[in-house]
Amino acid sequence: MSDQRILQQLGLIKRAGKLVTGTDACMTSIRSGQAQLAIVAKDTGDNAMKKYRDKCAYYNVPILELFDKVTLGHAVGKSHGAILVVTDKGFAQRIRQMSEGQ
Repeated sequence: MSDQRILQQLGLIKRAGKLVTGTDACMTSIRSGQAQLAIVAKDTGDNAMKKYRDKCAYYNVPILELFDKVTLGHAVGKSHGAILVVTDKGFAQRIRQMSEGQ
């Protein structure tokens, strides 16, 4: 139930224009300080996962590992997605709270 609510929330965040998709755009968002939360698919490759973790740690961006690439992508209208970045602080806090409740 909670998983479904997180996926619905991601769709809402996308419609609100507060979600960045795509590896390059997400990395730019993290580097620029706009990122409030990064969500990475659990089935992302080891090298990419290390890169995301390192960037998020360096720029002090919280990171969550949730779902698989297909599920994460479908939640925001894409065929798949390895990483998503939330740029709104309130939405980011909401997703973190929902993920801790699992």
